[in-house]
Amino acid sequence: MVSTALRDAPEDIADPLVEFTAQGLGNRPAEHLWRNLVAVDLSFYKSSLSEEIRDEGRAQGLEQGIEQGHLQRAAEDVLLVLEQRGLEVTDEVRGRITGCGDAELLRAWLVRAVVVPEAEDVFEGE
Repeated sequence: MVSTALRDAPEDIADPLVEFTAQGLGNRPAEHLWRNLVAVDLSFYKSSLSEEIRDEGRAQGLEQGIEQGHLQRAAEDVLLVLEQRGLEVTDEVRGRITGCGDAELLRAWLVRAVVVPEAEDVFEGE
C-alpha cells in the first residue's frame, strides 16, 4: 500500500507523491479512501492535503461536540423542571429524555414539563 510505503520515505519524496496521488484520483470514490489513509496512516506526515483533512476532521468533531452539548443541556433542562416541580422522574422517563437526539422534541418536552401533572405526560401528543 502506498501510504504504508510512504511512512519511511523522506518528506521531500513523500510530499509530492501524496499530493500527486490525491490530484490524480480527482473526484473518484478512491479519492475519499486516499484522504482517509493519508489522515490515518500518515498522521505523522505534514502536507497541505494531510493538514486540510485533519482540520476538516477537527472542525467536524467540534461541531458534533457542540451539538451533543446542546442536546445534553436541553435534556437536563427538562429533567430539572420536572424535578423542581416535585414530580417523580422514573428511570424510564429519565432514559427517554437523556437519550433523545432531537432538539425540537426536547424543547416541546420542556414546554410541557412546566404544566404536566405527571412526568410521563411530557411525552403525550407524539
